[in-house]
Amino acid sequence: MNLCKKIFSISTLGIMAIVLQGCDNQSDPIQISEKEKFITPITITHELGNTVIEYRPNRVAALDMNEVDFLDQLEVPIAGMVKDYVPHYLSEYKVDQNIEDLGAIVQPNIERVYMLKPDLILMTPLHTENYKELANIAPTIHFDDSIQNHIEKVEEHLITLGQIFDKEALAQQKVKKLQRKVQEVQKLTSTRSEKALVVLHNNGAFRNFGPHSRYGFIFEELGVNPASAAAENSLHGQPISSEFIQQADPDILYIVDRTAVMERRSKINYDDVSNPLLRQTKAWKNHRVVFVDADAWYIAAASPTAINIMLDDITKGYR
Repeated sequence: MNLCKKIFSISTLGIMAIVLQGCDNQSDPIQISEKEKFITPITITHELGNTVIEYRPNRVAALDMNEVDFLDQLEVPIAGMVKDYVPHYLSEYKVDQNIEDLGAIVQPNIERVYMLKPDLILMTPLHTENYKELANIAPTIHFDDSIQNHIEKVEEHLITLGQIFDKEALAQQKVKKLQRKVQEVQKLTSTRSEKALVVLHNNGAFRNFGPHSRYGFIFEELGVNPASAAAENSLHGQPISSEFIQQADPDILYIVDRTAVMERRSKINYDDVSNPLLRQTKAWKNHRVVFVDADAWYIAAASPTAINIMLDDITKGYR
């Protein structure tokens, strides 16, 4: 780095050309010199190891829609992202030609990530098997979006990225805004006795998501009363029938339409799922079946915008 600078200062044009060519074979020396180096490197400890960040990142690769949303909320530019399933509230990123398409959420294109030359990669548990390969390209942070203390993890996520990108004040502002909304929902549910089911619809079939599922925080943290006491040990939900829903007889029924997202179909409505068993439930009779925003609930569910949309959807069930 220093050698390149010394030689570059020599005024002879011919020597300058040779030096530029030599410096170009190194790892972007001019780009690195323009970065802000931290006085003390930031070390992020996560389930897959410790990630040390020495410079303020300029070229970020986001391999999940939650990560894209976090960066959007903190007004951080994105160099590359996966673009196969982009929620409507982030649609401008999908069509932005200046943002490199890094492939699919489930399996990013590692070659494209490498060619992007990022200085920070944000990944999720979906990419655990690729962690070492990604970490060899650039500092890589694995964010855990598990069901335990789900909302708290979203807040911590904001604070961590705020520190990395010098956006601490904005991150704190977003955290406080989210906390206020969470408290409003908790206050609402604490005064109501209604019981609810959260079910996933997929081509006519249903899965129940109870307190120990990926949507468990709705019951455990937000205070929504579950309509079913059935044992639930799967993050991916329990296959159920319409008879199960009829017997649980929820006051509120939240339906996440996976088919609309994965097969890019129109969102379902009452007519699409109507049958004699569902029509017997209190939720159906009282028009308290909520067809939630599937982009937020299914594609993301672990970022500020997604959580805010989910809170709005939950509130609709109590109207």
